[in-house]
Amino acid sequence: MVCDTAKSVGMKKHSRQCACDRKAYEEEQKYFKDKEHRELVSRNTSICFDESRMEEWTFENADMSDAVMYKAKSYVDNWDEMKRNHIGCLFWGPVGTEKSYIAGCIANDLLKREVTVKMTNFNTIIDDIFPLADKTEYINALASYQLLIIDDLGVERNSEYALGIIFSVIDCMIRSGRPLIITTNLPLKEIKSETMLDKRRIYDRILEMCTPMLDRSNV
Repeated sequence: MVCDTAKSVGMKKHSRQCACDRKAYEEEQKYFKDKEHRELVSRNTSICFDESRMEEWTFENADMSDAVMYKAKSYVDNWDEMKRNHIGCLFWGPVGTEKSYIAGCIANDLLKREVTVKMTNFNTIIDDIFPLADKTEYINALASYQLLIIDDLGVERNSEYALGIIFSVIDCMIRSGRPLIITTNLPLKEIKSETMLDKRRIYDRILEMCTPMLDRSNV
């Protein structure tokens, strides 16, 4: 009887130890998983933005009663569908209506979900690509991000060379099947009625990919 009791107690003790070991193991695994997630998000965020202040452009800091901001958050919440159907956004409106901020909120929220995002502009792209011997490699790298955000379309120079680079980037994004978000001060009417052939080719492809969203102060 004593032996049986001892065995019984020993088994229970061993069982409790196993449970504690399992809990410690699970906590350790969670710690390393969370650490890996934080490091990945931090690395992707540093790649995404050219300015550290953009990391503070978040839905948590935004006025979510605004209709456009609400649509932007809905875009993120439905990201899997947006990505699957290659749906992008065109945020348009006058200067000072926080289009860049809205796009930055989308970027930061997706980055937290381990989505790779790059937010840049065509002036930066054109400057970066000019000295490169292999321009195609650079453009393909832009299209490798799960989401590409082009800020301030229309402020870049209108040279034949610049427009050729812009068209190549937009065309590559279409062929990649990845979503594209663009912000611009250009009125939608002007985008749709552009008569210059090189620009029209660009704008037609943008409208093919991106759903126009009127910014709140554009009245």
